[in-house]
Amino acid sequence: MGLAAWITLLLTHPIEFRVLIQYYLYHEQKRDITAMKEHETSGWDRQTMRRCWYFLDMTSRSFSAVIKELDGDLARTVCLFYLVLRGLDTIEDDMTIPDEKKQPILRQFHKLTVTPGWKYDGCGPNEKDRQLLVEYDQVVDELNLLDTNYRDVILDVTEKMQTGMADFAHKAATTGSIYVETIADYDLYCHYVAGLVGEGLSRLFSASKKEVEWLGTQLELSNSMGLLLQKTNIIRDYREDCEENRFFWPREIWGQEKYGFKEMKEMHAPEAAERAQWVQTEMILDAMRHLTDSLDYLRLLKNQSVFAFCAIPATMAIATLELCFMNPEMFQRNIKIRKADAASLIMRSTNPREVASIFRTYCRKIHARARPQDPNFLRLSVACGKVEQWCEHNYPSFVQMPSTAGSPPTFNPEDARSKILLLEQETEKELTKKKRLAEIRKKVGAEGANADANNVQVQAGSSGSEWEIFLYVASMVVTVLGVSMGIVYIVLRFFSD
Repeated sequence: MGLAAWITLLLTHPIEFRVLIQYYLYHEQKRDITAMKEHETSGWDRQTMRRCWYFLDMTSRSFSAVIKELDGDLARTVCLFYLVLRGLDTIEDDMTIPDEKKQPILRQFHKLTVTPGWKYDGCGPNEKDRQLLVEYDQVVDELNLLDTNYRDVILDVTEKMQTGMADFAHKAATTGSIYVETIADYDLYCHYVAGLVGEGLSRLFSASKKEVEWLGTQLELSNSMGLLLQKTNIIRDYREDCEENRFFWPREIWGQEKYGFKEMKEMHAPEAAERAQWVQTEMILDAMRHLTDSLDYLRLLKNQSVFAFCAIPATMAIATLELCFMNPEMFQRNIKIRKADAASLIMRSTNPREVASIFRTYCRKIHARARPQDPNFLRLSVACGKVEQWCEHNYPSFVQMPSTAGSPPTFNPEDARSKILLLEQETEKELTKKKRLAEIRKKVGAEGANADANNVQVQAGSSGSEWEIFLYVASMVVTVLGVSMGIVYIVLRFFSD
């Protein structure tokens, strides 16, 4: 941003200006991959890896920063994983490549991507990521240097993804159908292009030992994370995709039988504004199916850099869904959340509780703008309610977090649940006390006659001790009286005169 842009932001949006200033002043970069101490894990000392980092910046503005801040060699691994899948996706998206040439490349990509010297210059001149494939041999060289555990995961996911992409591309080329027909097909496509990315990342996190080993087996949650991000991008990029003749919205949602559209491009016509809004709502509702699964997944993560890597895109996604909801501008141009909102989300996405709060806030904003006349109004309310329910179940609102580390949480005294919880705690203490007493009685009873005999001896010993003390006291009194009387007698006898 230039000076003029900063001044304009200060005058028109002072709160956003403050947020951006806070972000640039206080949000510290966690890692500098160019530093010499990081060369061993980042690979910056190799020309090929430096070129790979360049391609990461060139192809992904949103993921580049969070990938670089991953711990250890995980950053380099995820960078290469991203570039491999980006190269595969570039070939699949390029409509200038004939199907007969595209199919062999797609179906063998997992082998080509580890073939030394392989690169591809057959993409159209207007393909934005064409240069990545032109110099793909740089990625191949670095991929072959990876640890086997990492490389096997990348190649396995690439093989699964390339098969799905090839099937969809072949279907479009041979049938002439440019649309995804059903929601099930839509979910399957998103699984191939994004759900498998979530699966691969979970397996890489596990292989790096920075997360628990079983995280890589959480396929459903990993898939939901990927689908949330992919579906959000598909919704937001409606106008851009239509202009490039890419149509990912399923006909089952927008088709003529339901909302009267024969072609997706009809939705940005002014006379179709209301019907287009209902379609938009249903698409956003479909993406919201994955919100609670994403929150469940984030709760499983333990490493802070891995959590930030997953949480920041997730909070960006829910903010983008809220921006698109009931927003007719989405059909006219490509919209994005404001920089200040993005900066705020990055600074706040530090723990599962805060992320859940962000999800709940944006869901409330979505629900507040929903219209009762919308055919999806009831289902949308249920979807927002599920997020509310998840938050209350995992992070009850009446529990107040301490302001200082190490202090116990407190409870809101005005909330009836606080009284119930305190009563439960007191009841639990009483039950524990009674249980302890019962265990003591049982133990004493098991000792039987020995315990009774010991009690008798103790009582006898106690009684004997009392009589002995009485006798000692009586003896002392008698002795003192005897000595006193002796002294008196002597005085009277010899000193009477």
